[in-house]
Amino acid sequence: MSPVPAAALLASLAAVALVADRAWVVGLIAATLCAVCLRAPRPRRFVYLAGTLSSALSVFLLSPFVSHTGYHLLWEGPRIPVLGLVDVTSEELTAGGVQALRLAAVGLAFAAYALLLDLDRLLQAAGFARRSVLAVGLATRLVPTLERDAAGLVEALRGRGVEVRGLRGRARLLSPLLAGSLERSLNLAEAMEARGFGRAGRTRAPSLPWSLLDRLALAIAVLLPLAAIWL
Repeated sequence: MSPVPAAALLASLAAVALVADRAWVVGLIAATLCAVCLRAPRPRRFVYLAGTLSSALSVFLLSPFVSHTGYHLLWEGPRIPVLGLVDVTSEELTAGGVQALRLAAVGLAFAAYALLLDLDRLLQAAGFARRSVLAVGLATRLVPTLERDAAGLVEALRGRGVEVRGLRGRARLLSPLLAGSLERSLNLAEAMEARGFGRAGRTRAPSLPWSLLDRLALAIAVLLPLAAIWL
């Protein structure tokens, strides 16, 4: 599938997850996007899946303690200043589960976007607002680029007999990663200037024509939010 229809479909699924009221719809979207993310290589997908699912789990666990809704009491705790009476109701669990699923669906949509889409082809297909699209493309490529740099640093240190283990050992990689990012940004700016970025009369590399699947995905991406609002 071409990157433009794929990005539109991911954005549509994220929008439906935000506006849908039925929990099973949001859960189905989250499960589908999780299955899509599992197609990515295991070392790369772990960070995205762990971050998204842990955030969603935190929302589910904390929501009942910071909200006061519902009448079907399941557990009643102490009264805490500012927060008031801490209790858990079935309505709070339901609402927290829906919000957690929504967060998971949106996070997994962005994870699939960063893991599986060809961002260079997506940028190339943008015929308008190219500066904004370039900024978005560079921002979304930041984490995968840092992952590759960190893996290269770990391999280089391992070749010199230094084993990087634990959170403290990986925290020492922040300084060389930051220095590498600054150097890469300067090289990228020089390359863009040398290629005449922003000047009139720019050229574009030829792109592949859209297939039937691409057109169908784009149509579904448009119809899904409308169906979610109608339902």
